[in-house]
Amino acid sequence: MTTEVVQAKESRRGKVPVAVPKGVSVTLSDASAEIKGPKGTLTFKYPESVSVTKNGDELVVKSSAPAHDAARLQGLGRALLANTVKGVAEGYQKTLELVGVGYRAELKGQDLHLALGLSHAVVYPVPKGVTVDVPKDTKGTIINLACADKALIGQVAAVLRSYRPPEPYGGKGVRYKGEDVRRKAGKAGKK
Repeated sequence: MTTEVVQAKESRRGKVPVAVPKGVSVTLSDASAEIKGPKGTLTFKYPESVSVTKNGDELVVKSSAPAHDAARLQGLGRALLANTVKGVAEGYQKTLELVGVGYRAELKGQDLHLALGLSHAVVYPVPKGVTVDVPKDTKGTIINLACADKALIGQVAAVLRSYRPPEPYGGKGVRYKGEDVRRKAGKAGKK
């Protein structure tokens, strides 16, 4: 019986270098990279078996994992690194809409107070690094989120949406801007 040695594959997307824009500085170490930019400073920890090298104003991701895991981890490392670089350079934004009678949001200090048709107001402490804006002209029905960390802003938006997800009959609830909510006809649709 012969055993084949499988060569480590490179990910098609993972081998594309990550461009570092002007105004962003990168400090590399063995297990992480510290990335500073106009929107803040983030630390990126490499996935296992992944290394990052700097080549001019580009970052190159390599993986030393065996066989097919190399391509998988290289692609993951490159995607996370690109998200981090984009975050400190430009930042990420998400917008939530509150749809329903009496549904309102109000920012008091570092807490976001939500009136969502429940018996009590929902108070959400905004995490450090996330900027929340409730425009006055929208009467509290729009929440704008901004952050340099893509994972953190996605988590905050998902938690806020989970307090009152959009329901299929009336469409009331907290939804992402532009989200298409599937509607059901209800009992009147039976006839």
